[in-house]
Parts: sequence; C-alpha cells; structure tokens
Amino acid sequence: MSGGARPDHAFWHGKKVLLTGHSGFKGSWLAIWLARMGAKVTGVSLAPTAEPNLFVLAGSHIEASHFQDIRDQAKLAEIARNAAPDIVLHLAAQALVRPSYQDPIGTFATNVLGTANLLEAVRSIPSARVVVAVTTDKVYRNLEHSFPYRETDQLGGHDPYSASKAACEIVVSSYRDSFLRENGVAVASARAGNVIGGGDWSTDRLLPDAVRAWQSGTLLSVRRPEAKRPWQHVLEPLSAYLVLAERLWSDASLADSYNFGPVSHEAAPVRQVIEIARAAYGRGEVVYGDGTEGPHEAGWLALETAKARHVLNIEPRWALTEAVSRTMKWYRAQHDGADARTLCEAEIAEYEAVA
Repeated sequence: MSGGARPDHAFWHGKKVLLTGHSGFKGSWLAIWLARMGAKVTGVSLAPTAEPNLFVLAGSHIEASHFQDIRDQAKLAEIARNAAPDIVLHLAAQALVRPSYQDPIGTFATNVLGTANLLEAVRSIPSARVVVAVTTDKVYRNLEHSFPYRETDQLGGHDPYSASKAACEIVVSSYRDSFLRENGVAVASARAGNVIGGGDWSTDRLLPDAVRAWQSGTLLSVRRPEAKRPWQHVLEPLSAYLVLAERLWSDASLADSYNFGPVSHEAAPVRQVIEIARAAYGRGEVVYGDGTEGPHEAGWLALETAKARHVLNIEPRWALTEAVSRTMKWYRAQHDGADARTLCEAEIAEYEAVA
C-alpha cells in the first residue's frame, strides 16, 4: 500500500518546533524524524520511567529538552515563550486506558488541563502559526456498531482516558474558535488509531507485552482476542501530523479535526495481530482469554479516514502484515544488539522511500 503526501524536508529545515511528549514512544520517533529534517526542536515532557525506553536508547539530538509536567501552567508557559516556536506538536498525555482507571484525576488533569495550559501559552507567542494537538481514535462515543467513526460523530468516552481525550477535543475547539484563529494560529486535532512500532515498552500494550513475554520465554496472556482496532505503524500517524502541520501553515482554513489510520476494512482483531506478530518474531506462546477480564474496553473500533485522504492527500503506506512484521523485526534486531537510533533512522528512510 502506498501513495499520498509525505513530509517535506525543505519545509521543516530550520523551523522552530515545540514538541510535547518528546520522551515518549511516539514523541521519540517524531523527535528523531524532525532532527533528521533539520528542524530546531524544543521538547517538553515527563522524564521517561520505562526501562528500557526509546528516548534513552536512541537519543533525539534536539535543541533543548525539558522534563516538565504540563500541568504546571507557569513553568510550561515560560518554556514555550523561550522556545518561540513556529509550530507546536502536542503529544504529551497520559495515554493508557487501564492506568486511567487507577488515576482518573491525574489523567483528566494531564490530558485536559495540560492541553489548556499549552494553548493558553501559545496565545502569547507571536511566532506561533500552527498547532497540531494529538488525541486518539477513542474520542468517539463508542456504540459498538460496525460503521467506522467520522470526524462529525458524537464525542464521548466510557473509561477516563477516552473521556479525557474527548474533553481535550472540546478544549482544542474552544481555544481555536475563541482565541487562536483571530491571532493567526491554525489549530487542528489529530485522532490516530492504535499505534505499533519498535521501541514501545509501555505496560498494558499488546505488542510490548508480547515482546516482554517472548523474550523471557514466558506465556503471553491476551485478555480480549476478538477486540478489533485500527492498527497502524507509528510512522503513519507521525507522517500525517507533519503533513497536516505543513498544510495548516499554507492554508489556515484547514484547521479542524482529522482521523488518521488504516483504511476502515483493515481494522483487525487482536488475535490476528498476535498471530502475525508470532510468525514474524519466530517463536512465542500465547493463551487467549474470553474477553471478560479487567475493566471495560471497547470491543470494536474503526475510523473513517476519507477526510484525510481527500483534504490532505494522506494515505497509509504499510498494510497490517507489514506494519506488525516490521515492528517485531525491530525488537528482535534491537534485542540482538542493533543500535536503536540506527534502526529508527533506517525505518524512516524506508518509509519515505515508498513510491
């Protein structure tokens, strides 16, 4: 699968970018890509706690890195003002469903108030022209129907994570309409499907859990094998965020919400993803649950991405089997001694080279 727009190195070269969440899984990949294109990046995030983690293993080589909680409005505003960014890419979040049940207040504070803090800071930055705020495919009120969700569908969220991200969407829309549009800042939200890729060692995520189990020779337990999700390789949404920012720079009227993910018929159940992963990894034992363990999670979720295709010319390049296989091969290579940054750089180059 191929086609569509791709990030423009010439556009990003020399651009000043404020990247929140730069020490996370997606943020680390994005920092590497931005540095590769010559952008001047200031990162803001919590210090990484997972061991291992991609931020430490790969390094980002950005201009400045700040380990700062985005819930602290004054300190975040100071960092943002000093960075004087042209473009803001907002990825910082509490990004996991199950931990949101354990700390709902922290989840809402980070995802809702943290976003408001950032957008409030942007109001006083004359250089800022574009903000891309990353949310999730889980912002929709999930009716468990068989139709993919469109950007105009009702927002909602059963679990605190999903609800906090739906609320984040309302905050983004409010700041765009109330303040930032009249200040000449184009603000869009990006709703991406389930992201996979090498370098994610988060807990309670499917492929990282599989890698941990299979590397240690233990049994992988899968709670909800029939849950269906719009899986995509990490470079797919990151490319979309970058292209979206480029388009907003040249046409502020495109400031809106966008779904990014595979074509809707490629949403796949967990069981299928695990079987592809096991074949690519070359070994691994798994036991499948009956879907009743743990707190509520959506059983079926797919995104309609026609708007991204028609308005932004964004299309996925790597289909499910290739995305999963590349992910598992990345983990195998890194575990066998390959340098994490070299692996990321090579994969970015291969993604950019797709005809």
